[in-house]
Amino acid sequence: MLIIVLVLVLVAFGLLVAALTTANTLFAWLSVVVSVAAAALLVADWLGSRKRKQEASGIEQPAAVASESGVDDEPEPDDVPDPADESPAAAAVEVPEDEPGEEPTDVSDRLVVSDLTDEVRVLDERPRYHLASCPFLSGKPSLTLAVSEARQLGFTPCALCTPDSVLSARHRAAD
Repeated sequence: MLIIVLVLVLVAFGLLVAALTTANTLFAWLSVVVSVAAAALLVADWLGSRKRKQEASGIEQPAAVASESGVDDEPEPDDVPDPADESPAAAAVEVPEDEPGEEPTDVSDRLVVSDLTDEVRVLDERPRYHLASCPFLSGKPSLTLAVSEARQLGFTPCALCTPDSVLSARHRAAD
């Protein structure tokens, strides 16, 4: 499909050059028509690929359900997921059985931690971030990240070493 569009664009460019060199408006209009056809092919290809991706991933477009009055029904509040319930990364990551729980973090601590550049440790394929002194890390290869970056990547704080509480208390003491 892209080759056809490329050929159409080249034809449109050739017609435009011909229109400019010969002062013939017919060539200019033909150039516009060919350009619009190329754009229409691109849009049709984009819509088709989008539909194929949705079908391949098993996502179905919600059918509009008309009520008796002819107006689409609004989804019930129970049907709409609450984005505050869980982070996007937590929804995609299965928590291993031996993983420590998530630290219950106060909102004020979370705000302080989200701006800090203090280093925390993360394990590959694990959802939690830890302080370097965390007993869960002993003997396991870990990576160092800034706590704000770990939060942005979807990691959550470990309940054993409570990094959010420790780091926010350390930050408040320094201020």
